[in-house]
Amino acid sequence: MLLTRVLLLAVSISPVWAGPWATLCAGKSYNEIRTCDSFGCGHYSAKRTHRLHRGVDVVCSDGTTVYAPFTGKIVRQAKPYRKENAINNGVQISGQDFCVKMFYIKPIKYKGTISKGERLGTLLPMQTVYPGIQSHVHVENCDGSDPTGNL
Repeated sequence: MLLTRVLLLAVSISPVWAGPWATLCAGKSYNEIRTCDSFGCGHYSAKRTHRLHRGVDVVCSDGTTVYAPFTGKIVRQAKPYRKENAINNGVQISGQDFCVKMFYIKPIKYKGTISKGERLGTLLPMQTVYPGIQSHVHVENCDGSDPTGNL
């Protein structure tokens, strides 16, 4: 039983077993999914007050460099909120096989080509809006499907 748990843990955090996308946050060796905190959980389809979470939250420290998950085009700016706040920014990126929206980042540009692993921008100050939350990049497939397998 213990060996099974150890193997499952190793598989779940090993970069070798990771999906086809790049590691998103500087200083991380793999894309770590946000655990549960007082603001909710970071996995796909986690319960929210009036809906289900349609993306995956990848742990990243405020101010950290964020990298492009795959090679493609930055199509447009994408904002998660209707009201302005310190973290209401992000981008939509489309590639050969993927289309994602990434939130809570200040991108270096809103249009143009980008390569997998290239600097995309900087994580915005989540702690100013949600004190105590695990700071993270939100990654959401454009079609609403689960992006976890690619992370």
